[in-house]
Amino acid sequence: MSRLFGEIRQIGYVVKDIEAAMKHWSEVLGIGPWYYAEKIVDRDFYYRGQPSPIERSVALANSGFIQMELVQQRNRAPSMYLDFLDAGNTGVQHFAYWTTTFDEHMARATAAGMTVGMGGQVGANGRYVYFDCETHPGTVIELSEVNGPKGALFETIRKASIDWDGRDPIRPFPDLNAKTTPASS
Repeated sequence: MSRLFGEIRQIGYVVKDIEAAMKHWSEVLGIGPWYYAEKIVDRDFYYRGQPSPIERSVALANSGFIQMELVQQRNRAPSMYLDFLDAGNTGVQHFAYWTTTFDEHMARATAAGMTVGMGGQVGANGRYVYFDCETHPGTVIELSEVNGPKGALFETIRKASIDWDGRDPIRPFPDLNAKTTPASS
């Protein structure tokens, strides 16, 4: 448990073929169902302080309490995902902490000397940042806001994984801009 952020809630994998990765995770490892968005629309995405026109696909599933994320970047826009791939890596790229008090956690991280490498927003109330890892090369730390629709989506994914029987292994993301009540995290 992190004294700064709490419990790790997600393990993020950067992959070159997201469809093959979902198939492997669901058929071989029995983890699913996967909620898949072929194109994530990031608002205000930036890398190292500069806007970057990232295009990426994302798939999410739970294994117990931990959410697994698969990310495939679809273009060469600057990002920490691309840095990871260009370094010859695939696999675990980040661990994510979830928060309903994003600004408070950002202030703690800044006070601890952490700097942001990239960030943006997905849907309403879905800000996220990935902290730079220059002082500890390797896996990146993400802080993800889970209020509103994003939190509701994550709760839907967790509930769908309970007693999942292997049917319907790949499902579409619901609209993250739809109005819903906040989910508990």
